[in-house]
Amino acid sequence: MTQQLIGEIVAGLMFVGVIGTLLLGFPVAFSLAGTALLFGLVGTAFGVFDPSNFGSVITRYLGTMTNEVLISVPLFIFMGVMLERTGIAERLLLTMGKLFGNLRGGLGISVVVVGALLAASTGVVGATVVTMGLISLPAMLRSGYDPKVASGVICASGTLAQIIPPSTVLIFMGDMLSGINAQVQMEKGNFAPEPVSVGALFAGAFIPGLLLVVLYIGWIVFKAITDPKAVPATPVPEAEKQGLGREVLVSLVPPLALIVAVLGSILGGIATPTESASVGSVGAMLLAALSGRFNFKVLRETVIATATMTSMIFVILFGAAVFSVVFRMMGGDNLVHEFLTNMPGGALGATIIVMAVMFLLGFILDTFEIIFIVIPITAPILLALGVDPIWLGVAVGMNLQTSFLTPPFGFSLFYLRGVAPRQVTTGMIYKGVIPFVGLQLAAIAILFFWPDLATWLPRLIY
Repeated sequence: MTQQLIGEIVAGLMFVGVIGTLLLGFPVAFSLAGTALLFGLVGTAFGVFDPSNFGSVITRYLGTMTNEVLISVPLFIFMGVMLERTGIAERLLLTMGKLFGNLRGGLGISVVVVGALLAASTGVVGATVVTMGLISLPAMLRSGYDPKVASGVICASGTLAQIIPPSTVLIFMGDMLSGINAQVQMEKGNFAPEPVSVGALFAGAFIPGLLLVVLYIGWIVFKAITDPKAVPATPVPEAEKQGLGREVLVSLVPPLALIVAVLGSILGGIATPTESASVGSVGAMLLAALSGRFNFKVLRETVIATATMTSMIFVILFGAAVFSVVFRMMGGDNLVHEFLTNMPGGALGATIIVMAVMFLLGFILDTFEIIFIVIPITAPILLALGVDPIWLGVAVGMNLQTSFLTPPFGFSLFYLRGVAPRQVTTGMIYKGVIPFVGLQLAAIAILFFWPDLATWLPRLIY
């Protein structure tokens, strides 16, 4: 047995081992780094891994810490957490509920619209799901909505923050794909490749994000036609209709202004993601002040929540960096390369396999864990096969939305379970999200057939 084969076998066992460790419930970052260190020792014993390779982890992580693009991550998180405390979501939900209430499925449509607006102005899934769960779910249940439909609409609408810019996942994806694409193009002899920027990825995700919104609303309309008892109308009293136009305007202007300031500046090439995130953070504090909810206590809670979430993401990134170094140095990337390039269908077949693996990993892993593990291993191969990096980033982002909805570890399910009344069982929430997982998979299929949905706008702008 050759050294190369031994290394590939140990690398394959390491991948299986880390999945098993995670299933046992150990913390993700420590599972990734600990499993990698353990199998690194095994590889050293077999002579297929050199421990000095761990030195590259330090260099890589210091590079990540000093990356200006990634500074936008804590800033966007800060913006989202601060906006959660301004009451924007509450006003939007109540106003949209009145606007669409006379229609069958109107409350459900209003939740989707608000979810899209909050996604474009906050980018934080947990805050969106919890807020809508606290406000919309009781109202939908009082109106006679099927608890499964209501739960599914709220969980799925919250995940729109995963794909509609500004999305922290897309920021990391853009940064990773930029480096990988440059490396792949240089290996092909192209020493002046077109850069893959976070702004281009934001532009690429814009239309697919709207596609998901349309699919969600289409499903609610379908339910209103085929099963009207599941999504009844909620007539608004005449007294509450007075001044509804002004109420809609007042509720919509703040988030729309923030969306234009943040996304408009990025897509228009006026500011970098980091600069626009800074503007968004200041704008979120101004909105909090205008709503009368800005004080030192709110600022302190927001900063602590931002630091906690940011630390969690970067600790996972560190664990994934250790895992990636050991996996690659033992020949794991060669194993994956041979596997994907031998797939029938060429680039299409390889991409479908990677997407299927990511979808299945979404049942047991978080979004960040999946991209930090899978993207460095598979993206170089897919890009070398000719897959467009912008299209790949958008397709992966849409795929990983499902990880928030698929049991047993779908975080949106946990968020809603934490605020849902007792009559809404966990089983109802699980059943309610199934159609929306199907819609997300359908959106990915549409993206496969019409890749221009993700590549047209970036080409137009950049």
